[in-house]
Amino acid sequence: MAILKIARMGHPVLLARAAEVEDVRAAEGRRLLADMVATLKDAGGVGLAAPQVFASVRLFIFYVPESRAGSGGALPLTAVFNPVVTPLDEDMALGWEGCLSIPGLRAAVPRYKKVRLSGLGIEGEALNMVLEGFAARVVQHEADHLDGVMYPMRMRDFRYFGFNEEMDRNPVPLPGEVL
Repeated sequence: MAILKIARMGHPVLLARAAEVEDVRAAEGRRLLADMVATLKDAGGVGLAAPQVFASVRLFIFYVPESRAGSGGALPLTAVFNPVVTPLDEDMALGWEGCLSIPGLRAAVPRYKKVRLSGLGIEGEALNMVLEGFAARVVQHEADHLDGVMYPMRMRDFRYFGFNEEMDRNPVPLPGEVL
């Protein structure tokens, strides 16, 4: 396993739609997946999409630690090939997001509260999960990377966008409704 370099905002790989994975059991996909896991652990994030490590394929990994789980519960590290994220209703909420490809910044981003995640697991098995809260936010964020969308493109109010250190020193509460 290798720790891969993470593409930063401005690199064209982050703006393109990633290609479908034809064979999830192929050796190159397994190697990429192992390297993505090592990279995510090293970076300290909760999700990583293949384009973020310069591989333009439809694959992401994510997990939900107990400390971020809320009512949805913790989730183990999960890999999803060719994911599809479908909102289950129109309810949205603002929440803080950061990104390994936009280091040092965070913003308030509107996301659906409840989604269905489907796709293929590491053995090609069908995955079908209903996710809420933080888990729903993470998979929407990672799925966006597969379509060339980064979280600033989803923002509606740039007053809620800043450097982590400044926002830690000067906390800004989120408004109660989606802007």
